[in-house]
Amino acid sequence: LPGQILDQWFESEPLKATLATDAVIGAMASPHTPGSGYVLLHHVMGELEGRRGAWGYVAGGMGALSQAIARAAAAQGAHIFAEKAVCHVLLGTDGRAQGVVLQDGTEVRSKLVLSNASPQITFLELTPQEQLPKDFVQRIRQVDTRSPVTKINVAVDRLPSFLAAPNTRDGRPLPHHQCSIHLNCEGTHLLHQAFTEATCGHPSSRPMIELCIPSVLDPGLAPQGCHVVSLFTQYTPSVLAGGQPWDEQARNAYADTVFDCIEAYAPGFKASVIGRDILTPPDLERIFGLPGGNIFHGGMSLDQLYFARPAPSYSGYRSPIPSLYLCGSGAHPGGGVMGAAGRNAARVALEDFRRL
Repeated sequence: LPGQILDQWFESEPLKATLATDAVIGAMASPHTPGSGYVLLHHVMGELEGRRGAWGYVAGGMGALSQAIARAAAAQGAHIFAEKAVCHVLLGTDGRAQGVVLQDGTEVRSKLVLSNASPQITFLELTPQEQLPKDFVQRIRQVDTRSPVTKINVAVDRLPSFLAAPNTRDGRPLPHHQCSIHLNCEGTHLLHQAFTEATCGHPSSRPMIELCIPSVLDPGLAPQGCHVVSLFTQYTPSVLAGGQPWDEQARNAYADTVFDCIEAYAPGFKASVIGRDILTPPDLERIFGLPGGNIFHGGMSLDQLYFARPAPSYSGYRSPIPSLYLCGSGAHPGGGVMGAAGRNAARVALEDFRRL
């Protein structure tokens, strides 16, 4: 339990609750859920520019990271087809993957196919079901993909000024504006309460909010004096109580709750808002192909990690289809912007390619 781990090291409840958010981030779990402590440790895995457990911001936004990977691949001779949806994986008479078929009917032939789509999309939508073992298909169908996350992107015409550390007269960014700001995290009991509401199908009345202002570090993201604010919030159930849809009314009602919470910490925030983009779990699934809206392609619980990710006997990036590999967050070691799954999968695929 993360609560026990944090109790051993810290006395301050606000500090413990703030750190506990990393135990439940992206997970339909509370700090009191057994096993959630792993996710806390997962978030300090690795290092950034020599600093262990550190996190960083990508200049230009997260898309810049994808573009950097694309440029590195293109420099090695890779051909990249953007905006080309894959219809299904092409199989030969011997059952091996031989490429992919695009939705416009184009066949792209290759000796190996690596998919960083989720296991659900890769194996349940893009692969002929008759070619897969039934127990494997059942296991992929049973992966827990519940997600509590609603992401809200906001454009504001001035920096938020927090009661705890008001802005200076010149309106320049202060140190806390360059960090991840946690709201509604004064105690772990608040996180548990927010979680409990969502398990009953109701968006949290006092959601956990991680507020980031990337334009403070990267001024090119917004016009001078204006800023973009990224809100990572939970808990919101994928399916609302009574089967109600996440329509515009439900979306806006939840966003208003989030904004009311921020207003209590930073009066004037609501008046500074120019526009907002609300992405509920169904939106995250529809737009980004995240099953259930889960940012990790599947829960990071102990029964879905290590040798069991995405399924027992298939944690080594190979799949039941020869020459088809899984290299995304649904593979070991799971989610997070670290590239570990892709690097490991590439090494396995390279090993097989040399044999071919």
